[in-house]
Amino acid sequence: MTATSLYRPLASTMASVALFLALASRARADDPVKEAQEAIEVFKKADQGISKFLAAAAGYAVFPTVGKGAIGVGGAHGSGVLFEKGNPIGKASLTQVTVGLQLGGQSYSEIIFFQTAAALTDFKKGSFALAAEASAVALAAGASANAKYQNGVAVFTVAKGGLMYEASVGGQKFKYEPFDKKQ
Repeated sequence: MTATSLYRPLASTMASVALFLALASRARADDPVKEAQEAIEVFKKADQGISKFLAAAAGYAVFPTVGKGAIGVGGAHGSGVLFEKGNPIGKASLTQVTVGLQLGGQSYSEIIFFQTAAALTDFKKGSFALAAEASAVALAAGASANAKYQNGVAVFTVAKGGLMYEASVGGQKFKYEPFDKKQ
């Protein structure tokens, strides 16, 4: 077997994942802030206790739709808005690559709460990442009651659709870009 024949299946898999992510991720919203605020309302309906995190956090990043797909190697991507003390201050993006036993596709919403100004500043620097062992709370009624910050961060998700079998490892990386002062 040649090296080229070994790389073809991997290249095919990566192309499939990239195509899935391109199709699963929604086109940029005309008003990303409005879309983020609508996602916050979905989180509140899933668990009213999320309001305590919204009120007390130094800031939070809202990703209304994250598309995730995998065939052995997986990936996820989403665009969102960063809020500081309840006010939208910039655009954020989430990227994830995973390896392991996994197959399928799904979409979900995600909110990352920053407990302190220092944690929020780390995110704004643009080099923020969540380690593979970081855990997200899948939101359902009452789930936020026992949720706690870990290293100044709390992560919540709400499933939107799809089916995914997964036993994989991978962390999330983020980018941040402030809104123009004109907005």
